[in-house]
Amino acid sequence: MIDYREKITEAVDYIKSNVKLTPQIGIILGTGLNGSSLTNQIESKTVLNYKDIPNFPIPTVESHDGKLIFGKLYGKIVMIMQGRVHAYEGFPLKEIGFPVDVMRFLGVKLLCVSNAAGGLNPDYKRGDIMIIKDHINMLPGNPLIGKNYDDIGPRFPDMSEPYSKALIELSEKIATENNIKTHKGVYLAVSGPCLETKAEYRAFSILGADAVGMSTIPEVIVAIHAGLKVFGMSVITDECVPETLVPVSLEEMIKAANEAAPKLITIFTKLIEKVQL
Repeated sequence: MIDYREKITEAVDYIKSNVKLTPQIGIILGTGLNGSSLTNQIESKTVLNYKDIPNFPIPTVESHDGKLIFGKLYGKIVMIMQGRVHAYEGFPLKEIGFPVDVMRFLGVKLLCVSNAAGGLNPDYKRGDIMIIKDHINMLPGNPLIGKNYDDIGPRFPDMSEPYSKALIELSEKIATENNIKTHKGVYLAVSGPCLETKAEYRAFSILGADAVGMSTIPEVIVAIHAGLKVFGMSVITDECVPETLVPVSLEEMIKAANEAAPKLITIFTKLIEKVQL
């Protein structure tokens, strides 16, 4: 059986044989955020399908395309994941974080992540953008459980600042300059796939969460372990205040994410333009 470190090497070797650029920034686009307005700005573009990359997890969910896009954006070399996998699809957390370890060995120094999330904070409205300042992991486990590889990262990585304070400050400045309303809050991840009950929403709010989703935290943990800087945003696709809760469909959430995507993409692109690596 091929061990985890060898799986990374196989994926990296395949990508390097097909892509001549060395990426500096990795971007993961979440539910409903297919990123056409972002990918259309990419120069010297190369596209790979997840299914062709050895050991790469392949999404099974609508709106997750399963493509890796490499190219130049504002003078930086970027690597964009159009789609991710989730625990509710049956993927172990280690597999969910696998693409981030691949990014690290390709040369990525900064990871930008996005997701669709339900707004627990009563001040959040559908279509709002939340800059992630911290997170609460309610997923079943941790992607770092098992053998540690010292050439990837330490056995006990520090998580006191999972989301870069400097990048949060820069993103808030960018949002202000572009008249984009943002919130700054705590993201909580659960396994799904069912949406939460009123009692669960109430409990998560008591814990200090401002938004809840089903992704992102495994990739962020792996990124911090590998020494990457991280910046993250959530698009609020539904309002999850127990007293006013109404049923919501996947189609409604994807629609809300698509409508809010230009704001999120503006912040991402301006941040990429201004960030010093």
